[in-house]
Amino acid sequence: MYLGLALFPWMLMYALSTLAMNHRAMFTAQYGSGPVPFVIEREMTYDRLLLHGSDLRTISTQILASVGLDGAHSASRRQDGAVVITRDDLRSPRRLTFTPATRRLVIERAIFRSNVFLERFHRRRGYDTGYGLDTGWAVAVDLAIAAIVFWVVSGLWMWWEMKATWRLGTAVLTAGAGLFAFFLIMI
Repeated sequence: MYLGLALFPWMLMYALSTLAMNHRAMFTAQYGSGPVPFVIEREMTYDRLLLHGSDLRTISTQILASVGLDGAHSASRRQDGAVVITRDDLRSPRRLTFTPATRRLVIERAIFRSNVFLERFHRRRGYDTGYGLDTGWAVAVDLAIAAIVFWVVSGLWMWWEMKATWRLGTAVLTAGAGLFAFFLIMI
């Protein structure tokens, strides 16, 4: 019971995010198709000194820290030399575009969409970002996974120990495994 209570928010999050992925057409009807649009949050001249020839990680980390958005991100360079930084955030991801030639920095925020917000939970990765909160999230997810495995194994053990439930338990276990195998083979 206590394990179930501890797992409640995790199971709810995974259930709702999976529901959003399973019913994507419903959200497309609500929000339209295509990528999530961004709106300009602010524009500024970025006069801070960037080390010439620095790698993208150094440049992107410096820019994010200086505008108060330090955290997990990815960066790329466009053909025109502009650096595009995608700042990962569960609630409101941002895209920062720095154009060295004009020293212009544009910060855009993704428009909130409930299905995309929920799907971000599934795509969140933490161990390789180098940020403590992301690592904490990854550890919590690993603990939830371990607890779910324990939940399953303890349920099997309880079924096995309660001889009165063997017949019905065997039928339910067989049906569940059979359905899983069916989809595994057919898909």
